[in-house]
This record gives sequence, structure tokens and C-alpha cells, in this order.
Amino acid sequence: MTNRKVLFGLGLPETAELLAQAVRADRDGLDLVTVSDHPYLAGRVDAYAALGVVLGATTSVAGAVNVTNLPSRPAPMLARTLAGLSELSGGRVVLGIGAGGRWPDIVKLGVDPLTPAQAVRAMEEGIVVVRALFGGGAPVTFEGEFYRVSELPPALMAAPPIWTGAVGPRSLAATGRRADGWIPGHAADWLSPRYTRSRPVIDAAAAAAGRDPAEVATVYNFPGRITAAPLPGTRDEDGRWIGGSAAQWAEELTGAVVEHGAAGFVLFPRDDRTARGWAQEVAPAVREAVLKWRSTSDTR
Repeated sequence: MTNRKVLFGLGLPETAELLAQAVRADRDGLDLVTVSDHPYLAGRVDAYAALGVVLGATTSVAGAVNVTNLPSRPAPMLARTLAGLSELSGGRVVLGIGAGGRWPDIVKLGVDPLTPAQAVRAMEEGIVVVRALFGGGAPVTFEGEFYRVSELPPALMAAPPIWTGAVGPRSLAATGRRADGWIPGHAADWLSPRYTRSRPVIDAAAAAAGRDPAEVATVYNFPGRITAAPLPGTRDEDGRWIGGSAAQWAEELTGAVVEHGAAGFVLFPRDDRTARGWAQEVAPAVREAVLKWRSTSDTR
């Protein structure tokens, strides 16, 4: 495993309450806050508008859209949006990106429908375009299947980390070739069959592209609750994580890092106690345990 910092994030609600939660996450020392992107739903605040407000109200925590609905946000404009957010926030931005999963709703925005294979090709091409429009240098000209730019100057700063929400084999392979991180879909965790099936596809694609598979971090989205007393079982009958005491969480997540190479966790809390316990109890305990394990490993 690598010695990268283990990230602890919080999934924010899709209402005006997200700002207060983001400020608290920043104050409590979390690494990341995320917002979802469903621009076809009128009752939810726009993801990138929310992200700009959140980054302006915080000082340390990074922000990500988890994940960006790429079909409704063309890659060149997405790159410009990210560049602006990065410059104004001191680089506290992560790009979460997806191929688009709710096409009956997406086309209501006037977006031309794509087949699943086309959507994945567009996502991979979008990652290429976004990366090209960072890092300074000569103006960019790109002629692709889905995107075209002509003599467009790139932003001077480095591109943000790019994580995908890949689910199918095509998008998993694209993740291995192009991305910095992967967020397993459907709240799959490190013990799930979905992870066991999917991660090898990413690793094989990364190796075929001449990359070290370990460069592609795995960051987990998941729910759960933190209880005052330990639970007799921390997983349901289907093996899905349901939570437990702060000590049970810390033991499980430390094992995920040490034994399964987890790079980060984004919790979608079900109540205020869980949100507070996540930042104030679980994250510090796991950080300390992982640091101790790494220091012990380095002396062997």
C-alpha cells in the first residue's frame, strides 16, 4: 500500500443546510465535503453553485461534486469552472466525474441521449480534455468524438485530482487508464462482491496503460450510524455495513486501510450524532491507528 494520507469526508445534504454542515466539517478537521449533482431536480441546489459557496465559507476542507453529471456540464466549461474554484480556494477542489446515470432525466435538460458505450467514451474523453486545460503551456487544440477545442489556453495551476464513479467494466477500465481515484458505486465497500469484481478491472487497465495500479486510489461512499454502545453486529445479513460504536467504526476502517488499501471514506450521516462522531471520534482514531501501523511497518 502507499503512504498517502487517508481522507475523511462528509456527504452534504442537497438543501440550504449543507453550508452549516460544511463549516462544521471544516472546523472539526475533516478533509473533504461532497455534494451530489442532479441538475434536473428543481428541489436540490445546483452542485457547483453550492461548492463555490462552501469553499468560500471554509478555510481547509476540500470540496468535490460526487459525482459530476458530465453530460450536462461540457468538459471544456467544466475545466474552467474547476480552475476558478481551485484558484479562489487555494486548490481545495477534487473533480468527481461520472458518465451520467439517469438518462430519462438528463435528456430533459436538452442533452442528446448517448448509448452506455458512448457515455463512457465521452467520460474518458472528458477527463483527457479537463487535464489538458490545466498546467499552463501552449494553447490546446483537441478534436475528439465528443469534444472539440481550438487554440484554448490552459489554466496555469495543476489539474485537481480526478475520481470517477465507475460501475460497469468499460468505465472501470477508463478509470484505470485515466483517473486518480475511484468511488465504488452503490455504496459498495471493501468487503463487497462489487469491489472484489471491479477493482481488478481497474488494476489491469492501469497496468496495460503503463501506470502503477496503486496510483488509482479507492475512496468509499457509505452510510451508517454511530451508536453510543457497541452493536452485536456491524453488518446486516447481506454483509453491508450498518455501523456501531465509534470504536467499532475505528477498528473496521483501520482494517480497510491496512488490509485493503482504502484511501478514504465519505460518510453520508443519518443523524447529527453520527456526523459529530465521525469527525471528532472515528477519524482521529483511525488516523492515529494507521500512523502507528505505518511507523511499526517502517521499522521491520
